[in-house]
Amino acid sequence: MCLRKHRKAVEKVAEEKENKSTVEEETTEDKRPADAETQEETQEAGEEEQTEDTQEEEQEEKAEEKKTSFFKKKEKKDKKDQQIAELTDRLQRTMAEFDNFRKRTEKEKASMYIIGAKEIVEKILPVVDNFERGLASAEEGDAFAEGMKMIYKQLMTTLEELGVEPIEAVGKEFNPDFHNAVMHVEDDSLGENVVVEELQKGYMYKSFVIRHSMVKVAN
Repeated sequence: MCLRKHRKAVEKVAEEKENKSTVEEETTEDKRPADAETQEETQEAGEEEQTEDTQEEEQEEKAEEKKTSFFKKKEKKDKKDQQIAELTDRLQRTMAEFDNFRKRTEKEKASMYIIGAKEIVEKILPVVDNFERGLASAEEGDAFAEGMKMIYKQLMTTLEELGVEPIEAVGKEFNPDFHNAVMHVEDDSLGENVVVEELQKGYMYKSFVIRHSMVKVAN
């Protein structure tokens, strides 16, 4: 009786050990595939990360290339703009210089024309003076004198059309810019510094004095 009980106890313990061993083996077998799957997943994740890193590097390289290309284009554009600005400035300066040269040339031509005209008028004025002296001494009704008077009028009209005008003197205040005082008289009935007599007519060509009037000044 006692032997049976002991044998059953031993068999039960052995069975329990066997069951435990079987459970442990199954657990180990279950763990092994899980570990393999985890390893595969880790490897795949690493490959994905490496792929992503490679793609990011490629994108960065492309962005850097675009940036470099953009700056090169911008640099080329800046050089072109600078050349355009320099050429525009040169052109403007040349045009300004040419305009100044044209104005200066026109002014010089006008000045030369005025100088030449003044010289001609100066040479004609003695002829005008002689006409006036001859007409002043001519008798009234003389046909020759009348003819000379007509020629004198024609000459004076021509000079006036050219811009030659006599300077007003008698009754005007003495002005050294237009008058040349050669005589002086004291007369209380006249004003101070007044031209009382014109001894020789003065003339102007446009705004230039060709010959000053020779006058007598009072007080």
